[in-house]
Amino acid sequence: MPRLRALWRSLVLPFTVLLAVVSVPPAVADAPPARVPRGFVALSDVDPTILQEMRYVTPHNFTGHRVTGYEEPVCLLTRPAARALHRAQLALLRRGYGLKVYDCYRPQRAVDDFVAWAKDLADVRMKGEFYPRVDKSRLFADGYIAAKSGHSRGSTLDLTVVRLPAWPTRPYVPGEPLVPCFAPRGERFPDNSLDMGTGFDCFDTLAHTLDPRVTGRQRAHRLLLKSVMEQAGFTNLPEEWWHYTLRDEPYPQTYFDFPVRSPRR
Repeated sequence: MPRLRALWRSLVLPFTVLLAVVSVPPAVADAPPARVPRGFVALSDVDPTILQEMRYVTPHNFTGHRVTGYEEPVCLLTRPAARALHRAQLALLRRGYGLKVYDCYRPQRAVDDFVAWAKDLADVRMKGEFYPRVDKSRLFADGYIAAKSGHSRGSTLDLTVVRLPAWPTRPYVPGEPLVPCFAPRGERFPDNSLDMGTGFDCFDTLAHTLDPRVTGRQRAHRLLLKSVMEQAGFTNLPEEWWHYTLRDEPYPQTYFDFPVRSPRR
């Protein structure tokens, strides 16, 4: 009898192992890399004259690290959004100006990275520049960080206006002294854009597009951006002078999560 049990185990065990291997779904065992969907394009393929300074692929952002999901410094947008942005660029080029984008499509995994960072109250390494007057514990309540972002739908972007020709912005050096994003233009981190009154991603009420404290040329520059973007079919988020969404976006209920990289990959 013991010999019979041993023989039975010798036959059943290999079969059980084989069954476990073949029962693993192919998508789990060898998942292919996520590709850029057909409805998306690289902005440079639609309009190579629009400058790109993709902040989240660098440590020069409010988290202080390269954000999850940003594999390459490319601006991806839905095709209608890219074409509309091209129209805005043409309107500015006639006046000696041009557009510069800071962020375009943003994968959900990047938004999740923002949320995880915001919950870590001990990490305030970039507070001095991006949120000097806001306690980090207030970022969710004040609306600066959320679990979902319109950027993940592919037709929202962050941008500014530059006077042409524009010299490149110098690279950020991790650990360098930080200056508040609302400091005078000559004091805050240099940017080749027009003076908008604050830097990009400034977590402060001064970044509200029509904040009455922003006057003169700074206000005129914000209104210039707002005018050309609205004429091209975009709507501004009032709390952020740099934030625009295509009014007739093609995926209003879809939040994508493929990584930011060239569509040619």
